[in-house]
Parts: sequence; structure tokens; C-alpha cells
Amino acid sequence: MSDLALTQPVPLAIARGNGKRSLRIVQSLCILVIALVMISPLFMLLIASLKDDRFRILADMGSFRAFWVSDPTLSNYKEIAHFSGELAYGRYLFNSLAILVATVVSGLVINSMAGFVLAWGSLRGKAALLALVVALYVIPQESIIMPLVVMMSRAGLTDTFAVQILPWVASPLYVFLFYQFFAQLPKELYEAAEMDGASAFRIYRSIYMPLSLPALATVSILMGIESWNQYLWPTLVTQTDYARPIAVAIATFFGQDSIYWDRAMAASVLMMIPVLILYLAFQRWFVSSFVGSAVKG
Repeated sequence: MSDLALTQPVPLAIARGNGKRSLRIVQSLCILVIALVMISPLFMLLIASLKDDRFRILADMGSFRAFWVSDPTLSNYKEIAHFSGELAYGRYLFNSLAILVATVVSGLVINSMAGFVLAWGSLRGKAALLALVVALYVIPQESIIMPLVVMMSRAGLTDTFAVQILPWVASPLYVFLFYQFFAQLPKELYEAAEMDGASAFRIYRSIYMPLSLPALATVSILMGIESWNQYLWPTLVTQTDYARPIAVAIATFFGQDSIYWDRAMAASVLMMIPVLILYLAFQRWFVSSFVGSAVKG
């Protein structure tokens, strides 16, 4: 009896169950490996910022000691958290936050209004304007950056907060994103409000903007990250510490004679926190916007 049982084929349902279980294990292992690869640089950055010896940080890089600290300290953060003096990275962080908030808030208003006009406005040549907006998006920013520098210099805006905000408030990408979102809303919504006597601006402000939370969240995060990571433009248009952002200030740790890895790591951690908070605040709408775009696309 036992010999017969051993020679019987494995039932198909059991074989499929074992196959699915094996597939799930392989998928989980792949996700775990990808997560470790993505998180390991951030973890190494955090650990290095808690070490008080820059030569030790440099020596630990490339080995498992980079992921461990025996005597953690916050001395690096204390050294750079000042609003005045040589290591005034608190001020640089404040400058970056002010530029980010002003750019995102004004950018949401201007880009959403442009997208609304392209979607529901009665302008002639809307199709040509939309084609122009899309065409402008493919032009690299670096190709127009020198004329922009000259224009800002002639306007007397060099070394100010305004010079880091105004050129990046309007973007073809974000205008197109808002246009695409508004154009997908029902036409009857606009016509019903228009029949009730609402003006175009009131329809935009009271009806379409409250419905566009996913688009607002997506543009806020993308625009915030773009503004926060600006390096080339602030380097060209700022000469003093007055309005210099933290992305440019971190470069001062990498001098010709020595590199201050400890302070640079602490400043990098501080630089990372605001954009993480921005993402977590809008995460729900950001993910739903991307999932919806993928499904519709």
C-alpha cells in the first residue's frame, strides 16, 4: 500500500499551490533585495552623519563598517545648525524652504490657470498653443540658462530670492498635466456652472480646483523636488550667502585641501527631511494620480 502511494502522481491542485507559493517567495526575495539596494545609501548616509571623525567615515566607506556606529553623536548637526557665521547651514536650509514654498504655491496657481484655459477656454488656436507647450517641454533647460542669466542680471535680480523663483514658476510639463486633468472632467460640469451665471474664474476656483487634489499633489511634489535640487542655477545667480540654498552650500564642504565628510553627511540628512515631509503629506493623492494615469494610459 505504501509503495503505491509513493508512486502515485502529485495532484494538479497541490502542484499549482506549491508553484504559487514558490513564486511568492521568489517575488518577496526580489522585492527585499531591491529595497535593500535602494535603502542602503540612505542608511549609510544617516550612520555617517552620526560619526564625529571625517577620516573614519572615509576609511569605513566600501566596507560593512559604513553601516554601523559604536558611539553615535549629534556633534555634526550642532556644528552646522547656525543662522549666522561660517557654518550657517540653518540659514541655507531656511533659504531653500522659502524658495520651495514660494515656487510651489505660485506655480500651482499659474500652471493650473493656464491648464484650465487650455482645457475649457474659448481662445483661438488652442490646439497650436497646446502643441507649443508640449514642444517647449522637450527643450533642455541648460540650453536657455545663459540668456536667462543675462536677463535676470539686466533686471537687477541677481543674488535675490526672486531670481531663484520667477524663472521656474511656469513650466510646460505642469501646464500640460493640469490641462490633461481638467480636460478629463465632464463637460456638463462646466456647462451647468456657466448656465447658472458663474464666471470662468469662479468655475476654476470653486469647482475645478477642489476636484483637482491628485493633480495638485503631483505637481507640488514634482515642482518641490525640482526646486529643492536646483544647483546649477543658484550657483550662476548668487554670489553671497544672502539667498544661497543648502544644495549650493553643501558643496563648500568639498574643498581643494580637505573634504569634511562628517558635516557634509549631516547637512545632506537635513536637506533630505523637508522633501520627505512634502512627499508624505501628499503621498495618497500622488500615488492615486500616477496609478490613474497609468490605467487610463
